[in-house]
Amino acid sequence: MKKKSTNAALASDQDKKSEKRTKAMKAASTTREIRWDKLDNTAHLFPVIAGDSMSNVYRISVTLTELVDAVLLQQALDIVLPKFDGFNLRLRQGVFWYYFEENGKPAPKVREEAAFPCRYIYPNRNNSYLFRVTYYKYRINLEVFHVLTDGMGGINFLKELTYQYLRLVHPELKGDKGDLLASTTSLNREDSFLKNYRKSSEKGYQTKKAYLVKGERLSPGEFGIMHGYMQIPELKEVCHRYGASINEYLVAVFVWSVYRECMHGMPSDKPVRVAVPVNLRPYFNSITTKNFFAMVSAEFHPAKEEYTFEEVLEIVKDSLKQQINKENLERLFSYNVSNEKILVARAAPLFIKNIAMRVVYTQSALANTSTITNIGNITVDDTYKSYVEMFHSCLAMSKGQHIKGNICSYGSTLVFSFSYDLADPSIQRGFFRKIAADGVHVEIESNGVNYE
Repeated sequence: MKKKSTNAALASDQDKKSEKRTKAMKAASTTREIRWDKLDNTAHLFPVIAGDSMSNVYRISVTLTELVDAVLLQQALDIVLPKFDGFNLRLRQGVFWYYFEENGKPAPKVREEAAFPCRYIYPNRNNSYLFRVTYYKYRINLEVFHVLTDGMGGINFLKELTYQYLRLVHPELKGDKGDLLASTTSLNREDSFLKNYRKSSEKGYQTKKAYLVKGERLSPGEFGIMHGYMQIPELKEVCHRYGASINEYLVAVFVWSVYRECMHGMPSDKPVRVAVPVNLRPYFNSITTKNFFAMVSAEFHPAKEEYTFEEVLEIVKDSLKQQINKENLERLFSYNVSNEKILVARAAPLFIKNIAMRVVYTQSALANTSTITNIGNITVDDTYKSYVEMFHSCLAMSKGQHIKGNICSYGSTLVFSFSYDLADPSIQRGFFRKIAADGVHVEIESNGVNYE
């Protein structure tokens, strides 16, 4: 293991290099026009609803095999950030819309993690940037205000930050490519919503209220995280037995856990409805690093007593299969884009748009019990594989949703991560018990906000 280079002389040298880069960026900004950019269709909502209680910040983290060197991680961020136009931004408020403007300030300060994840990002405390980078022991955390990009864009940035960091720690990894970005890393900033929408007047989101999980909350400011690690071969075997995909199975187990632990197997006048974000890039041949996803909903409405898990799974499978196809996904986002392009809406002042968006958001948020997102299998370049142990991700809370799930995998390991602000961990316990009962070995890790 390489010794940490944290002596004062090295730190001073890194500070001088950072100052030079900052001066160069400032000099460049005086000789050209400041770049600006529009928000994508989905991003318009996030500045309107974001705040301390609903940050709209997500986290993606990478765990390395070596302790993180804070000085070199800061240097890596200083090098990588100017290469990513989609992160080198500040948010501005116009008369009719929010918009992005090139930031150009020094990169935000890398700090050791000292607070709960997914807190609201105050730009005026963060050099006007809309993301933060923290570290803890072996882990590097990237937290992103959703207005910038979705999970795919976040992974894109975190991987390059990690590669650059590892090249600084291990100069031999540079090879003949130096500090160039990986050939698979996209810098595309196309608004794929606008490019692919079709004029539509059909509402694409749910507004009927769903069953909401309630109960005693954690202390103000506390944020629970619970990871469950599973081996993918075992999980695939169980899913094959049920005739379901991994995503369908895990969403169904969550619905089953809410049904058993909260509804106690009884009928309800409201359905359990789980919002499932779908990455639209594979459906529309996009490599954009802006937001490009649509929400579908897995719905289970218990109209009788004592459904079996198999019954719940079939209902969830049918619900998702009916919605996850190109035609329906196009319909979902086309409705929102069509509304944005209506002349009256475009001409309305921003404060009027904000009021309308808050009303629409509240209706759609209360129409879902929870959100479960699957950011898929994360891969890294072969050069860096031996230094990367695992990836994790988690979501902030939102209106009416006090527990959420996030799925990601690396190598042969899948991790299902709960984020929550409820004191009672019954849903999480029921979820992992069901998976274990089906024959999958599960290892649990928690940040310890609620132990029984």
